[in-house]
Amino acid sequence: MRRKRGVISLVAIFAATAVLWVLAGLTPAQAQTETVLYSFRDADSGDGGQPYAGLVKRSNFYGTTVNGGAYGAGTVYRVTAKGKETVFYSFGSQSGDGLNPYAGLVKDKTGNLYGTTFWGGAYGAGTVYRVTAKGKETVLYSFGSQSGDEYFPFGGLVMDKTGNLYGTTGVGGAYNLGMVYKVTPAGTETVLHSFQSQSGDGYYPYAGLVMDKTGNLYGTTYGGGAYGEGTVYKVAPAGTETVLYSFGSQAGDGANPFAGFIMDKKGNLYGTTDWGGTYGAGTVYKVTPAGTETILYSFGSQSGDGANPQACLVMDKTGNLYGTTYGGGAYGSGTVYKVTPAGIGTVLYSFGSQPGDGETPVAGLVMDKTGNLYGTTANGGAHGAGTVFKLMP
Repeated sequence: MRRKRGVISLVAIFAATAVLWVLAGLTPAQAQTETVLYSFRDADSGDGGQPYAGLVKRSNFYGTTVNGGAYGAGTVYRVTAKGKETVFYSFGSQSGDGLNPYAGLVKDKTGNLYGTTFWGGAYGAGTVYRVTAKGKETVLYSFGSQSGDEYFPFGGLVMDKTGNLYGTTGVGGAYNLGMVYKVTPAGTETVLHSFQSQSGDGYYPYAGLVMDKTGNLYGTTYGGGAYGEGTVYKVAPAGTETVLYSFGSQAGDGANPFAGFIMDKKGNLYGTTDWGGTYGAGTVYKVTPAGTETILYSFGSQSGDGANPQACLVMDKTGNLYGTTYGGGAYGSGTVYKVTPAGIGTVLYSFGSQPGDGETPVAGLVMDKTGNLYGTTANGGAHGAGTVFKLMP
């Protein structure tokens, strides 16, 4: 805009622009300050690289990288709020160790961290592992130990009050289309559900799970369902599975959910789909306990909007949802966004706006008490191997 047009013209233009954004369901990007807390260096220096997973908060932040570390097979790392990073554990340090963790971590009350690796283990099909507060790792379970066992776990874990761990694998199981499993603290594994056990069932459950107060598990499948575009499902403690919702049931519906959920106090589930929606670039949606789905936001409604959200969401006290998109944004390298309960979307930050910035965030966010958001990007940064970032309101 040319300044010589004057204040009145600027106000009028801004007002007209704001109306168009609101009508499209997208509000102008707010002033946010992004800081790259740490840029990963990858294997050349023994550092991790490509953090596909998000962060878990203890006194510091902890996460995983798919690559790098002392043995080139990924790491568990620690980053302070000021950006000092330490490789907490390097995978591949022993025979039968797990390799290449795509999933994030879950913590117990004593400070132990639990996660999954996509490869490795005694049978080469991935592991469930524990890392103590001092950085000592134990393989709790190696996938592929029996016929019909799952393998290649991509998603993370959820823990119940007695320390049992629950997760999914994208393939494997009785029909080789993925499963839901349970691993006890002693390392005993049980297959709770094998997908495609019934007509209209989902398949390829890439995401992790959430658990309600009675022990029911909820998750998503990338494919399958009544319309072939993925499902929202529930698995009871005894292993009975119910398809709550099949994507593709209505015009402009989301398709192919890569991410899992967050659950509110009423049991409503909130998640994202990688594709679909009004503009084909993914959605934010809500599913009630009864299986009724509502599209809260469709990505791609405006130039510079995010595209293809592959991560879970985080919710603030007033019900606003925050997440990341792998693509889109002002520079084509992904975004951090906010969606209000009324479905108004805002691009909070577009990656690639500065030299050494992160690119292509795959994981979700964590929020501190003051509303700061923390996350990771799988690529970009000073060395091209990904970043840990902070976004201030």
